[in-house]
Parts: sequence; structure tokens; C-alpha cells
Amino acid sequence: MFDFLHKKTLFLRSKIGDSIDIWINNILVRNMYLTAEKKQDFFKTYGSSEFDTGSAEGQIALFSYRISHLTEHLKKNKKDFSTQQALIKLVGKRRRLLDYLKIKDIERYREIIKALKLRK
Repeated sequence: MFDFLHKKTLFLRSKIGDSIDIWINNILVRNMYLTAEKKQDFFKTYGSSEFDTGSAEGQIALFSYRISHLTEHLKKNKKDFSTQQALIKLVGKRRRLLDYLKIKDIERYREIIKALKLRK
């Protein structure tokens, strides 16, 4: 999709001018499912602060959001094997972080499990 937009931008820039870049960037930003503001919100809600991006709870929340997004994508696109592989790797990363948190501080582990509703 990006190559197509890049070629289209070059063509339109020659015809209309540089204002097409602003229009294309607005389209790309609108289609992003995970913006910087949303990431900060995850770290503010689940971590200690919005700038503490290394906290295990914030990363687990972010991974959970990405996992749910990729799962919805795979429901529509069953043969997208690269996304399927990325989803499996992401689930493994989240699992390792949860295991780390369980060993380090069981109370924080229980809180994040409850907040994200990962267990039934």
C-alpha cells in the first residue's frame, strides 16, 4: 500500500503541488490503529507513568491490545501467514513478561491479569 501511495504522491505532486503530502499524511495517520497518544494512554493507565515505557504492566497491556487487533485481522484474512507468525511471537513475548512478573511480584501479576481480563 505504501508503494502505491508513494507513486501516487509523486504523480500528484507534479500536477497539484506539495499540498498533496499533507492530504496523504492525514490518510495514513487516520488508518493507524496504534498511535503515540494511545500508547501513552496505555502506559499511564497500567504503568507507573506515561513516560515509563519499560514497565512490565504497560508492555503487557500494549501487547494485549496488539494481539486483539491482529486476531481481528486474522479472522478476516485467514491466509495471512506472516501476520499469524507475528501474532504467535507477540503472544510468546507477553507470556514471558507475565512469567517474569509472576516471579518478581505476584500481586502486580494478579492486578494486571484482573485489569486486562486475561484469565477466565
